[in-house]
Amino acid sequence: MKLQEYQGKALLAKYGVPVPKSQVATTPEQVAEAATAIGGKVVVKAQVLAGGRGKAGGVKVVDNAEAAQAFAASILG
Repeated sequence: MKLQEYQGKALLAKYGVPVPKSQVATTPEQVAEAATAIGGKVVVKAQVLAGGRGKAGGVKVVDNAEAAQAFAASILG
């Protein structure tokens, strides 16, 4: 079975396992809205079915919604 990270988190949460706050976004604008809703530093991650996302540049810790939006714009096609 192949699951995206957000799907795995939803499955774990369904069975009572604590998971960090998260939101799925498909546009840079939605990423900024999600970062604002979550607040503070956030991690923006590309959701791909592959290992090594961090090493490939698909994961970044950002300080604010503007930085989250800029990073999302750089990784979304």
